[in-house]
Amino acid sequence: MTTHSREARQDFSRTAPVRLWEDGFALDPFPYYDTLRAQGPVGWAELAPGVPAYVVTDRRAALDLLHDTDSFSHDPRPWEATVADDSPVLGMMRWRPNTLFADGAAHVRYRTTLIDTFDRIEPHDLRARVHRAVRVLVDRIRPKGEADLVSEFARPLMALVFNSLFGLPDSQSDRLNSALGKMMEGGAEAAEGEAEFGGYVLELIAAKTEQRGDDLPSRLLDHPAGLTPEEVTWQVFLTLGAGHEPTANLVSNALSRILGNPLYYSTLTSGARPVTDAVVEVLHHETPLANYGIHYARGPVSFHGTWIRAAVPVVISYGALAHFAEKEVTGGRHPRDASHLSWSAGPHACPVRQHTLLIVTEAIERLTQWLPDLEPMLPRASLTWRPGPFHRSLTSLPVRFSSSTPDQPGVPS
Repeated sequence: MTTHSREARQDFSRTAPVRLWEDGFALDPFPYYDTLRAQGPVGWAELAPGVPAYVVTDRRAALDLLHDTDSFSHDPRPWEATVADDSPVLGMMRWRPNTLFADGAAHVRYRTTLIDTFDRIEPHDLRARVHRAVRVLVDRIRPKGEADLVSEFARPLMALVFNSLFGLPDSQSDRLNSALGKMMEGGAEAAEGEAEFGGYVLELIAAKTEQRGDDLPSRLLDHPAGLTPEEVTWQVFLTLGAGHEPTANLVSNALSRILGNPLYYSTLTSGARPVTDAVVEVLHHETPLANYGIHYARGPVSFHGTWIRAAVPVVISYGALAHFAEKEVTGGRHPRDASHLSWSAGPHACPVRQHTLLIVTEAIERLTQWLPDLEPMLPRASLTWRPGPFHRSLTSLPVRFSSSTPDQPGVPS
């Protein structure tokens, strides 16, 4: 498939990179996206000091990249050889033998095991796990009458749900939550977070190798594809990380949009408008994994007017795609329009999007049923965002609510 432009090939060798790692990007990424787009469909950025990357901000170019397996690879090892061992982005970008970093037959083998394993999760079972986790957290925060819906709901919720699916007790949830948060931000604590998360997964697989359970790691270990314990370790490393962090951010970003608009909130809590609408809005406007989908040119290549060097990351900016798509909308968009690329596309498109949507929508619905008078303590414009080039993640979402326990008929249990 030929996807490469015949336009003049832009070379960024003398262009100052747009610094996606600095505090200003977390505060307001949209001027940064505007600067990147001014350079063309592919811009020039830094993911960390001294770590350059090409950033795709054009939808057509992104789709071409996602489908072009001949010119581009997901294997970062040639790039890794050029990066310092203490680079803060290595935790998110380092090669591991799992589906995210594989191509061809290896990718199909790993991806098939994940799809088969997650397909065995019944929706009613997943729904029950989410409801239980929400109940645990609501019972914990209700007496106070106020809470941070990021640190006390969205993030611990995902740790509870995924610990349950992966066969670990609730007592391990805080450990998972902390390690992933450090790794995702890509800052000074990224290496520490990666080590903590790695130890967490190694202990989990060792326990399941010794004694199977009714959980995802055990099913991966017993899959007919015959994954080794090491391969299962890295599959779990991927799915726990990719499942917990972006899903928690999707919940908190959606809640911030819902609670920040009283009219919207009232239609959701009354059932007149489904929570799915708010979630899809976030996927369009504030996608939680804003810059990822990382590829590497197999050799120097001209792509949409830009000369791409080998061993340099080519990042898809889902955040920028959403930003510019919104500017170009002329006639409105149906609230459930799925034209965003938050689930990616091509061979590496998210294989568990339905599971993710179920978790997020059920969590928000249950929370707003059990705490129906949630009130934000800050205007949405005053909320702050965690640093890091990869995600769009709130630092906090403070709310207040009634501290009494409902006892009227019909309260969910």
